[in-house]
Amino acid sequence: LKSGILSPYYLDIKCIISKPKLLRAIAETMWESVPNRNFDLLCSVPYTALPISSVMSVDHEVPMVIRRKEAKGYGTNKIIDGVYEPGQTVLVVEDLITSGASIMETIAPLLEVGLKPTEVVILLNREQGGKAKLEAAGYKVNQVMSVFELLDILESNGKINSETKAMVRTFINENQAV
Repeated sequence: LKSGILSPYYLDIKCIISKPKLLRAIAETMWESVPNRNFDLLCSVPYTALPISSVMSVDHEVPMVIRRKEAKGYGTNKIIDGVYEPGQTVLVVEDLITSGASIMETIAPLLEVGLKPTEVVILLNREQGGKAKLEAAGYKVNQVMSVFELLDILESNGKINSETKAMVRTFINENQAV
């Protein structure tokens, strides 16, 4: 994982870019999980969440900005691209959360240009402390599902057995606030 720990499970969300109907369904489900839509802009955490926020932007006519991982060194040399005004509020879009570090790395440059990230929406919470960390920093975090809910669904559909489910639960419980 980005945190450096080895995980006994991996969720490859990137494959949704090759499945347009699934991508749209995920984007809409994430949109619907945000009850208060009082924000001016969307901004995704690079890179997997970018197609999700793009679909949300187009489908709901909400402007989007993009956070680059690094300035290009030519052109505008910006970290935040798009049209925005200081003071505008931002919904940060992310596919999964573990420690919250990637989301905080997106929030920092938004703040530097005068934007106000107020809420985050995530598809899956890995339940390893990231959501609590963001909420402690004052951000509202909306999630579609927790990894525990996903484990229940996978087990009930015969995709994993009870031993695998127990092993993943143990790993999560032993690796909090990574």
